[in-house]
Amino acid sequence: QVHVVESGGGLVQAGGSLRLSCAASGRTFRSYAMGWFRQAPGKERDLVACISWSGTDTYYTDSVKGRFTISRGNAKNTVYLQMNSLKPEDTAVYYCAADTSDVAARYVPRFRDEYDYWGQGTQVTVSS
Repeated sequence: QVHVVESGGGLVQAGGSLRLSCAASGRTFRSYAMGWFRQAPGKERDLVACISWSGTDTYYTDSVKGRFTISRGNAKNTVYLQMNSLKPEDTAVYYCAADTSDVAARYVPRFRDEYDYWGQGTQVTVSS
C-alpha cells in the first residue's frame, strides 16, 4: 500500500505564489512517476503537471506553462509544485498522484487512469 499526502494549499491573491508538497510513503521500493491534478467545482479532474521517476522529464498542461514548475525532492517519492503568477482560474482542489507501474525512466504519465494512488487533495483559492 502506498500513501500519498499533499500539503501547502491556501488562499492567495492573483499574481501571488504557492508551493505544494507531496510525499508518497509506505511500500515504496523505488521511485515512481508522479503527477499533480486539479479539480474545480463541477469540472473534471485534469492533469496539471507530471514528472518521470528519474526526474529528467516533465509535462505541463498549456494553461500553466511558464507559471508552474514540478520538481522532485531529495527524498524518494517527494514532489513539489511551485505555482507563480496565480490566476483566479487556478482555483481548485489539487491532487497528487503516483504511478507505481514499471515504466521507463523518462516516461511521463499524462492520463488519470495511469495513476493508482492518490492523495486527499489540498484546496488552492486565488482571489481576484
